[in-house]
Amino acid sequence: MSVQPGWYVDPADPETQRYWDGEGWIGAPISADATPPEGPPPAEPAPAPTPTEPAPATPAAGPGPATPTSAPPPAGPVTGPPWPGPTGPPTPPSPAPGAQPTGPWPPPGYAPPPGHHPPPPYVFPPGHVPPPGWPHPGYPVRPPEPRPHGLALAGYGPRFLARLIDFGIVFLLNAVVNGWFVWRFMQEMSPVWREFWARVSSGSTSTEPLPQPGDQAGGLQVAILLLATALWFAYEVPSMASGGQTFGKRVMGIRAVPVAGDQPLGFGRSFRRWNTLGLPTLLWYCCGLGLLLQLLDALSPLFDHPLRQALHDKRAQTVVVQVPRPTPTRAEAHDRPEGDAE
Repeated sequence: MSVQPGWYVDPADPETQRYWDGEGWIGAPISADATPPEGPPPAEPAPAPTPTEPAPATPAAGPGPATPTSAPPPAGPVTGPPWPGPTGPPTPPSPAPGAQPTGPWPPPGYAPPPGHHPPPPYVFPPGHVPPPGWPHPGYPVRPPEPRPHGLALAGYGPRFLARLIDFGIVFLLNAVVNGWFVWRFMQEMSPVWREFWARVSSGSTSTEPLPQPGDQAGGLQVAILLLATALWFAYEVPSMASGGQTFGKRVMGIRAVPVAGDQPLGFGRSFRRWNTLGLPTLLWYCCGLGLLLQLLDALSPLFDHPLRQALHDKRAQTVVVQVPRPTPTRAEAHDRPEGDAE
């Protein structure tokens, strides 16, 4: 699985973060608590050329005794030291100054001596992990969880409880706004339900069709689903667009943030995130198909690694993180009464 380009905590040094361009780390690291810039880091300036020392001047030729010169290297192939024993392959010989080695090394037809074994595959030492997307062959420990923007991922429990709280609030809104339509729908369907339960109670095996529901039953069902979807949209999308939190997420201390940068979701991203889970409500009319789609979406974070993204998170490129608790300042700690400090 490839990792999207962006700023991530450096696995080799968890106190810093670096930019991952999809294939490797680039740029200099920055502190893990610092807010990274938008996009990749600026290119580093090229190092200044180091001044070279001038070559010493050659003395002019003059009268005097001739200086002996070194003899030219012998022509032909360079011979090396004898091959080592069963500890490994032969070592290439060191050519003499000015000579070029000839022929391939090791020579054709070479085979390791008996008893020689290749070295084992490289294993990353504890505390060091390969970059995102690399395999972990023989890795001795479990790789650490990613921390988008330096924040820990939200657990499955807080996310589930936050969604239950939000569903409860939306249900109460439907009871107020949609209650009359639901009551009328039950009135239209009552002849069908009464006949059905009468046959079940008496153990009747009659094959006669059940009575038809009222003429307004179909229209009332569509109106109920449209109002329920609109109420859910009005409750969730504006609050997620501004702060990444609904009331349930605020209670559980979690927040949805974009994967690419730590900024508000905005209306467009918030709507894309909601419609994957909310719009299937309109398909409840089709034998509960919408409810099945919503159930699959709700369970999808259990099978996504390493970011625990639901289907609606993948659609909007968001991730749910824990909100860090504010730490009291020194002035606040001084203002506390002595009894509170105990």
